[in-house]
Amino acid sequence: MSLPHLTQPVYSTGTKLDDASAAFILLHGRGATANDILSLSTYLDFPQLAYLAPQAEGYTWYPYRFIVPIEQNEPHLSAALAKLDTIVKDIETHGIPVEKIFIGGFSQGACLASEYVIRNPRRYGGLIVFSGGYIGPLDKQRQADGNLDGMPVFLGCSDGDPHIPLRRVKETTALLEVMGAKVIEKIYPNMGHTIIDDEIEQARQLISESL
Repeated sequence: MSLPHLTQPVYSTGTKLDDASAAFILLHGRGATANDILSLSTYLDFPQLAYLAPQAEGYTWYPYRFIVPIEQNEPHLSAALAKLDTIVKDIETHGIPVEKIFIGGFSQGACLASEYVIRNPRRYGGLIVFSGGYIGPLDKQRQADGNLDGMPVFLGCSDGDPHIPLRRVKETTALLEVMGAKVIEKIYPNMGHTIIDDEIEQARQLISESL
């Protein structure tokens, strides 16, 4: 039986990888599609970027909440991280260095992006987390392992998100900072579980300063 996600397509927009100066991997949320998250490229408006978005099998990267014990979300979580890793490596084969690869997503996709960067620490172009945080139980201490070497990060979330505990957002910021990232965290009053214009502008500024 094959692992989930690995044979699912990766959709793209923007400049072709061979011609792009940088790339942005976008990860959709639970129940959404790759094309949904790719629509952010219109608002980010960096035509020189290649935007890539993998599709999760069954429209979900892992079956349970991101704060349950990690083993409950296996093998889906490991397969999702492996899928993301293949995309990063493929981008590098097209001559785009890791310092010009941005990784981000919304909700479940934001959690997956955070987890990938923490497990595979390098100085990526940047990490953009729209309503998310690293994966694992709230009561389990996460140890820093690796150096992100000043990598820029944006984390945005509502102060009362029904899916993302504020505590985990704060824990993610703290862990990334210990690992050497430069983090901008913004908590928005009563925002709900969505992406707002200010978050798009924060992402635009991060990308612009890293290109």
